Amino acid sequence: MSEPAAATPPTSGKKSGWANLVVDYGPIVLFFLVYRHFSPKDHASIAEITAVIYGTAAFMAGAIVALVFSLVRFRRVSPMLGLSTALIVVFGGLTVLLRDQFWIQVKPTAIYLLFGAALLGGWLTGRALLKTLLEAAFEGLDDAGWMILSRNWGFFFLVLAALNEGLRHYMSFAGWLQAKLWLFLPLTFLFTFLHMPMLLRHGLAQSAEDDVIAHPPHE
Repeated sequence: MSEPAAATPPTSGKKSGWANLVVDYGPIVLFFLVYRHFSPKDHASIAEITAVIYGTAAFMAGAIVALVFSLVRFRRVSPMLGLSTALIVVFGGLTVLLRDQFWIQVKPTAIYLLFGAALLGGWLTGRALLKTLLEAAFEGLDDAGWMILSRNWGFFFLVLAALNEGLRHYMSFAGWLQAKLWLFLPLTFLFTFLHMPMLLRHGLAQSAEDDVIAHPPHE
C-alpha cells in the first residue's frame, strides 16, 4: 500500500507478502485468538463480555502496532490504513469503556460506508480516489483502469456494509467474528482476483499482479 521513499532502495520500500499480511490482517487475527482464549462455554454469561473487552483491547493494540510497523518499515502510512486504525481506536475505546460489543461490531459498517461513499463520490466527479487511499501505483495501470477499480470497490464496500449489518443482527458475537475471518477476507481476495483480467487489459504489467493481490483495500 505504500511506495518506497525517494532515498531508500527499491527493495526496502515495498511490502513483502508476509509483512503485508501482518499489517493488514494481524490485528483481526489477534482479536479472534484473544476472544477465543477468554470466551466461556456459556456465551450468555458475564464472562462473554469480558472476552469481548479483552479481544477488543488486543485488536486496538494490534492495530496501533501494525501502523507503527508500517511507518518504520515503509516510512509512510497509507490514508486507508491511518483512517482504519483511528476508527478502530475510537470504536474499540467505546466498546471497552461502555462494555458494549455493539461499537466494535458497527465499526466495519462505518468504515465500509465511509470508503464506499468516498470512492463513489470520486468516481462521479472523475477522480480515482482508490489510488490515493492505498498510496499504490500498480505498474502500467492506466487512469481508466484506476477509475473502474475505484467505482467497483466503492459499490463492493457498500455491499460489505449491508452484509456486516445483517450478520451482526442475526448472528452471535462469536459467529460474527468468525465471519470476519472466513467470509469477509475470502470475499475480499476473490473480488480482487476477479479484477485481474480487466486490470491487465488496462495496462497492468504482469510483474505487478502479485502487488494487486497482496494489497486489496480493507477495513
